[in-house]
Amino acid sequence: MLFWIIAAALVAVIALLFALALLRGRGEDEMAPAASYDVQVYRDQLRDLERDVERGVTSREEADRAKLEISRRMLEADRKAQAGSDLGRAPKGPTIALVIGGVVIFGAAFWLYTRMGAEGYQDQPIAQRFADADKLYDSRPSQADAEKMQKARATPPANPDPKFLELMKKLREAVAKKPDDPKGLELLARNEAALGNFDAAWKAQQRLVATKGDAATAQDYAELGEMMAVAAGGLITPEAEKVFATALKMDQNNGLALYYVGLMMAQNGRGDRAFRLWDNLLRNSESSDPWVPLVQQNIEELAWLAGEKDYTPPRPRGAPGPSQADVAAAADMSPEARQQMIRSMVERLNDRLAQEGGSADDWARLISSLRMIGEVDRADAVYGEAKGKFGSRPDDMAKIDAAHQAPAGQALQDMGGAQAGQSAPQAAPALPGPSAQQMKDAASMTPEERQQMIQGMVDGLFDRLTTEGGTPQEWARVISSLATLGQTDRAKEAWGEAQKALADKPDALAQVEAAAKSAGVAQ
Repeated sequence: MLFWIIAAALVAVIALLFALALLRGRGEDEMAPAASYDVQVYRDQLRDLERDVERGVTSREEADRAKLEISRRMLEADRKAQAGSDLGRAPKGPTIALVIGGVVIFGAAFWLYTRMGAEGYQDQPIAQRFADADKLYDSRPSQADAEKMQKARATPPANPDPKFLELMKKLREAVAKKPDDPKGLELLARNEAALGNFDAAWKAQQRLVATKGDAATAQDYAELGEMMAVAAGGLITPEAEKVFATALKMDQNNGLALYYVGLMMAQNGRGDRAFRLWDNLLRNSESSDPWVPLVQQNIEELAWLAGEKDYTPPRPRGAPGPSQADVAAAADMSPEARQQMIRSMVERLNDRLAQEGGSADDWARLISSLRMIGEVDRADAVYGEAKGKFGSRPDDMAKIDAAHQAPAGQALQDMGGAQAGQSAPQAAPALPGPSAQQMKDAASMTPEERQQMIQGMVDGLFDRLTTEGGTPQEWARVISSLATLGQTDRAKEAWGEAQKALADKPDALAQVEAAAKSAGVAQ
């Protein structure tokens, strides 16, 4: 309260001083300008002139001429004096406006402080902030207390399906009869969580971990910690922290445990530590990992808290290639500038895979990109390396094979990167596509004309495939092209037609499916 008294008193004093200055204008001494003094002098001169005439010092004619001149000067001085007295008064309009403006500013400042200010909040050095964070960390509620608080504020769950409740009843009875059955405990934990019974879910998961003993994995512990955190309303309690610590002791790269440890740091005033954990996590996560969207939503704010200026979040592995901004920028580039941009992105992807590795989608994208820019030999070398990594995984190899078998010349044209005089590589089998003359003509087109030409070729290929059929490479190409053009619905339609046309050819359909998955139109 003392703060408000002092603040109000200071504002009142300042406002009063302003008001007095406006109302009084200039002081009394200043209100008598030099012109007023001159008028008095001229009057004295007129009286002295009359005395001189009476004494015979000055003739009447000379006195009349002098009176005329003195009178003229006196009138001018009087006019200036009158004008000066008007200037000494404060104008009413600006005065009222200034008073109203002061009231508005004071009121706005008061309103803003009540919204955003913190009365009595002192400056906090970094050491004090860390000390406060430690206190917050040490004063966390236990798992049981946190769950009680969560139950008190939780809304009643929606009525579940009666059939599901009946199945859950049977599952609970089965687990009660076989309390050490890992499969039953696993099903019980997951389905209790699905019902919203997170307390029962983490206890079932805890029994599962105990039953497995030394066979329990880091992921088992991480899932147990997650269920405990959800049951506690998102708070990472000391008990849950110990579980996540066990998971990270078994696997220091466990993404789920790293996410929740970072969340715990953020909850307890250590955004700097949370940022370092999540930044590293994002760099080593797949784009499909469930924590990636949550990290991406908060990482920039944590970067600001950690003092990182101009921070750009890294892309997780398997993330889509160029952003919408990249595509929009490329549309206005010359063919040479566009080709250079594409090449730089390919080199960055190549470097990352060489240093950190990546998913099959990443390898497939690198192979198709290298073929797109005409470096077929490098694409073949990368393909050989990818076979060594994913040869034992049929689904992953299907994606890589589809990328390797895509026609290089067509891929180049699909990206609008044809250059005058550049012939299409001949490593891939020839497929219907643009002629050499069409590719040469594309170099002189505007971005809109080139886009229209590409759209026409894709439409033509789509129509031919739906009426006459075609090879799996052609189906894969039309799906990828439509997705690249942003026509997702048509790409899904093409995938559906391909499934019908190649239903009796599993190997061919697998190639098309890999392209459809890469395009995001197949599960």
